[in-house]
Order: sequence, then C-alpha cells, then structure tokens
Amino acid sequence: MTRQVVISGTGLWTPQHSISNEELIDSYNDYADKFNAENAEKIDAGEISAKPHSSAEFVEKASGIKSRYIYEKEGVLDINRMRPVIAERNDEQISNQAEIAVEAAKKAMKAANKTAEDIDAVIVSCAYLQRSYPAIAIEVQAELGIEGFGFDMLVACSAATFGMHRAYEMIKAETAKTVLVINPELVSPQINYTDRDSHFIFGDVATAIILESEETVTSENAFNVLSTKAFTQFSSNIRSNHGYLNRANDTDPYGADKLFHQEGRKVFKDVCPLAAEHIREHLAKHDLLPENLTRWWLHQANINMNTLISKRLLGREATREEAPIVLDRYANTASAGSVIAFNLHNEDLAKGDYGILCSFGAGYSIGSLLVQKR
Repeated sequence: MTRQVVISGTGLWTPQHSISNEELIDSYNDYADKFNAENAEKIDAGEISAKPHSSAEFVEKASGIKSRYIYEKEGVLDINRMRPVIAERNDEQISNQAEIAVEAAKKAMKAANKTAEDIDAVIVSCAYLQRSYPAIAIEVQAELGIEGFGFDMLVACSAATFGMHRAYEMIKAETAKTVLVINPELVSPQINYTDRDSHFIFGDVATAIILESEETVTSENAFNVLSTKAFTQFSSNIRSNHGYLNRANDTDPYGADKLFHQEGRKVFKDVCPLAAEHIREHLAKHDLLPENLTRWWLHQANINMNTLISKRLLGREATREEAPIVLDRYANTASAGSVIAFNLHNEDLAKGDYGILCSFGAGYSIGSLLVQKR
C-alpha cells in the first residue's frame, strides 16, 4: 500500500445554455402571480399559502450565485411548465448523462496524456443517476473503448470526492493503475423551479479527473494525493425522495418532496462547523495548519458557507486566490463544484505547495483529499 497516487488531469464540460438570476426571477415571479390568482379563494381561506415574490438581489446575497449553466433551457422559464424539455432517447442512443460524461472524460484524458488503453476503471459518481441500470459508467466505458470495469455511485454533493477516494484506494491496493472518475451532474430535472427558496440553487455541468500511480504519470501539471478523509452523519435536512418505490407508494413521483428540498438554515448551522473541523483534523494528520495551505478548492454550494469555514480555520476570510469561487457563474453543481474550482485554479501552484479539495452536502457527507504539487 505504498504506491504514490497522483491526480494527473482534469476535464470540465460546460453546457452551452445559461440562465441569469434576472431571467430566473422574472419567470418565477410571473409564475407566483399566476398561482396566486388561480388559487385566490384558497389563499384567502387560509387553506394554502400565497407564493411570495423574489429578487435577483436576494438570490445573490443569500448564495453568491449570479447565473447557472443548464443542459436544456427550453421549458424552465415557461410559467406553464417550469421544468426543462429533454426529449427521451431510445435504448440504442447514448444517454444524456453518458454523453456529457464522455465530453468531460475526453478532456481529462487529454490533460493526463492518457488513451483508453491506459485506463483500468471508470467510476461515475454524482448526485442523481438517469437510470438504475445498466450503469452509466459501463456505458461511458463502452463509448470510450476502455477495457476493465466501471461502476456508478451516489453520495449527493460529496460524490466526486468519495469517487476519488475509491480510485485512490484501488490504486493503493493495486487493483487498478489508472482510474477515470467522472461527475456528470445533470441536476436540473430534479429542481423545483416553483419553490422560491431553492429554484435558483443548482446548475448542470460535468467534470472528470484522472488518478494514477506515479510510475505512469507523464503530465506536467500533477498533484500527489497525500491522503483522503471521509465523514458521514445521517440527516434529512437535505433530501430528495424520488425513487422506484414511488409507484408502489401510490404517490406523486414528481411531488415537491420528491424533488430537491432542504432546511437551509439548519444545514448552514450544522455543516459549517463539521466541515471546518473535518479539514482541521485532516491537516493535523500531516502536521499541517490551515495557513500552510496555498489553495482551498471547496464545495461550491453557498458563498456564505465557504466564508464562514475559512474564518473558522484561518481566523479571517480567505482571499479569492486562496479559496477560488466558481459558484457565481456555475451555481451549486452538486458534487462537481470543488472539481471545477480545482480544474480552473491549480496551474499557478508551485512545486511543493499544498492544497485541499473538500466537499460537504447531503447525508450529511464530507470528503477531502490533501494534495501537493509535484
């Protein structure tokens, strides 16, 4: 178990469509007016609550988000639909998630100087899967011409880091030399665009990352993975109840509780101290302090969470150079956020510099990788 594991390349696929806060809020407010007018009697009788208006300023202040990328924009801003229009594909066509996963994977493979013949395993790790089986990872494996094996895993917003943990362990155990971890975060179909408190949170994206044994590394920009750390603690404060039992439950499979929903204030209060302590403990294993880190690639859910975590660890707010923010234009991309930040903000580190990738989300789940520039 002495093999040195290396991150040797990353890939980022960004959708061509985006939605600004202003576009999203205008649509939501029009929907709210329509809902309130259609349900005026019930609202007056106290049977249901009126839909409140929102504002772009509120969204940016509450989250730091200014816009988000989306796989399909059509339908989302239609107040008579409020969800994307994504045409169903037949079994002979590549699935939507596999398609965007392949795009990100090709970029990561190019960055790592790897071909299909070099890769032993494919892990697709994300917040939602398009189907139960066959695994999206196996479909991606076939599309890329990779031999070996592949599997899917779900750990909500910590899926990317937990997927990298599995790759790290496989390489350490010598069950694989090179592993491709992909995070096709197609989350827009699970967003409740009629909910004021959550409709603005997420965006779509796909990221990929190559981990391999140091003996085979040929890329110039690479990082040694010094160790990994994982933590989970059950909570229903972030939840999605959509699943295969909905049919047998005789419930609406697309009801509000089946889509993403959360108790945002509780999550903020619970997760920030957990994440800060997680990072502190991880660094302590290597006799490092927070100030020894050159870069923090943190989960991109909410700018206020990241600010509070850095204050707890550094005693001050981290600079944008120390802890890059990408959620302003990408929004919360579930597990992919820290990988996006890493992809866009790692080449300037000098040899020997330390950095940490850290995710935190539903579960609760927290995952981290401590890395050092080669």
